[in-house]
Amino acid sequence: MTQSRIAWLDWTVDRTVRALLWSARRLPYGARLSLMGAIMRGLGAANGYRARAEENLELIFPDMPAARRREIARAVLDNFGRTAIENYSPREQLARAARWQPHGPGFAACEEARGAGRPILFVSGHFGNHQAIRAALNLRGYAVGGLWRPFNNPYSNAHYAASIEAVGGTAFSRDRRGLAAFVKNLRDGGQGALLIDQFFQDGAELDFLGQPARTALSAAEMALKYDALLVPVYGERLANGLDFDIHLEAPLPHTDPETMTQALNDSLAARVRACPEQWLWVHRRWKSAGGPRRQQAD
Repeated sequence: MTQSRIAWLDWTVDRTVRALLWSARRLPYGARLSLMGAIMRGLGAANGYRARAEENLELIFPDMPAARRREIARAVLDNFGRTAIENYSPREQLARAARWQPHGPGFAACEEARGAGRPILFVSGHFGNHQAIRAALNLRGYAVGGLWRPFNNPYSNAHYAASIEAVGGTAFSRDRRGLAAFVKNLRDGGQGALLIDQFFQDGAELDFLGQPARTALSAAEMALKYDALLVPVYGERLANGLDFDIHLEAPLPHTDPETMTQALNDSLAARVRACPEQWLWVHRRWKSAGGPRRQQAD
């Protein structure tokens, strides 16, 4: 396919997504979340996302009945759709975040570190809504910047980065310039957030949910190098579908990068096992695990 053809397709897809987001934002907040959840459930059945989620679930839970895997996969897609429109609705998201009081054994430690000017790294995964964490913390005096991976579609990057910054903090892209700025922010005593649950080719092969998964060690390495607090944190969607429980686990002790990163994997795995509907099972997380054929072929 020619470059001009690819560019035209990327532009068309981006404009379609923009139109969908614009239309959804015309609806009341609860209705727009329900609509986007329903749309993503339908798209996921058509584009293979639901099938991939079910394959991943079978890899991790081989004894789980197929009907239960299908139920979880549909809920995952619903959460995916809700998360997308939430993150493109910053005014409403911040208004609701005022009631999401962060708590947990790590919150007092973070308050102390922030007061002392010590850098903090908040680490999570594609669980619940990770931007809800930043919204709740930034409303309470933090300035948590987000590290994000640019899309393959370049037309989507600008408005996605803007959606990250709309709830406070800087959007740092995962390229040389963005990583340098992210590191400088930490070195200067700032706060940053990143996700560790995507396949990373050059990462260490660590356990995640009982299977080997290549995982970036960068969060632990930065925490060690800049004496940053390393805090697992989660924004779990509540039963009303609109609000979140923001829970900060105890900061991880500084040991070595692989031990610390395995602890991060274990923390997230416990959350996923307890509430599998809220983790994004559509990722090709276990490419090196001898898992689903689709992962091996990718």
